Amino acid sequence: MPLVIVAIGVILLIVLISKFKLNTFVALLIVSFCVALTLGIPMEKVVSTIETGIGGTLGHIALIFGLGAMLGRLVADAGGAQRIAMTLINKFGETKIEWAVVVSSFIVGIAMFFEVGLVLLIPIVFSIAKEMKVSLLSLGIPMLAALLATHSFLPPHPGPTVIAGEYGADIGKVLLYGIIVAIPTVLIAGPIFTRLAKKIVPSAFEKRGSIDSLGDQKEFNLDDTPSFNISLLTAMFPVILMLIATGVKMVIGNAGTNVVFKVIAFVGDPSVAMLISLVIAVYTMGINRNISIKEITRSCSSAAASIGMMLLIIGGGGAFKQVLINGGVGKYIAVIFAGTSMSPILLAWIVAAILRISLGSATVAAISTAGLVIPMLAQYDANLALVTLATGCGSAIASHVNDAGFWMVKEYFGLTLKETFATWTLLSTITSVVGLMFILALDAIIK
Repeated sequence: MPLVIVAIGVILLIVLISKFKLNTFVALLIVSFCVALTLGIPMEKVVSTIETGIGGTLGHIALIFGLGAMLGRLVADAGGAQRIAMTLINKFGETKIEWAVVVSSFIVGIAMFFEVGLVLLIPIVFSIAKEMKVSLLSLGIPMLAALLATHSFLPPHPGPTVIAGEYGADIGKVLLYGIIVAIPTVLIAGPIFTRLAKKIVPSAFEKRGSIDSLGDQKEFNLDDTPSFNISLLTAMFPVILMLIATGVKMVIGNAGTNVVFKVIAFVGDPSVAMLISLVIAVYTMGINRNISIKEITRSCSSAAASIGMMLLIIGGGGAFKQVLINGGVGKYIAVIFAGTSMSPILLAWIVAAILRISLGSATVAAISTAGLVIPMLAQYDANLALVTLATGCGSAIASHVNDAGFWMVKEYFGLTLKETFATWTLLSTITSVVGLMFILALDAIIK
């Protein structure tokens, strides 16, 4: 019965969001209350359960998420992201333009959330495709692959950041392993898949697309933007700090009483790393370029405002997750799989993939998966960082009509539904499946 109740809850969520166009956060709350009562959680404990889920989830990621959004916005508003992209494109040259787009999109994707990176990079891809007389989609697919992989695997993106907190995984290891998995995944889902897609749907590569819906784009004179080195260092600084701390911890172990190690661990903490990076960005992307504090503050405020609804949705997903845990659904699944040889990595991927296909939202799918998988983890000696990556990986699969990203790609690139399925949906599926293969391979190596 618990699984039937969850299935009905998921169906209700789909109906509320897709058919009645109800706000995702409100829909999640309604479903959380209904499922909680149906699972037998006492009425006097339902509200506290939901509050615990929202507070526990947002309490962990709000700081990292908010600071990350501000950092990305400062780099974008200063022209740093455009400087990174154009410099790499010029260095790679016309013959290797696809690889230039992959590298620049990967770097920008680490610093910025998927939608922000997409809106920022699409105009650049449009102008390059037009200038070099190449197919728009031949550059678009590598860009999308890099943005999707960083969104699915790398903190401070919401999925991996939230799940790392829920599983109790070391976020530095999630970042390190995520980069190891993301790089080959992007190469396969990007440049290599592009060649296959040209054979599957050649008509899609003849489309010119349109970015009129993005409105007037802010144009930068590259001479007026921060230098490539400064832009790259600013965007990557939190990643550098977290990787250094993780590397030291993996080699030497816990900091113990050594002050130097304690400082490294403190500075490498995701929240501290993001705060330090934001302060540096205020200088490199703002003050050093004679931009007023008022304008810098405006960029930060705009970034914070833009993630408000996303934070609520994440909180709603946390409420649903907590209901599943307190309602005993996770324990029920743990009993079903007790004694089986199925890897928790594979189970997390399967559950996340099913929820992603059903719900559309990768973030909600990932958070909901935690509620079903957490009780199982006690039975296994699982690498929590890899389980985190598997959950994010599963939540990337098969983007289709119930996902906003599907429609963004369709409209921007001027594709038909069939062409969007054969390119973007297939790309997201390849990213998910190939990513899982590399995660399993990494698990075998680490063991």
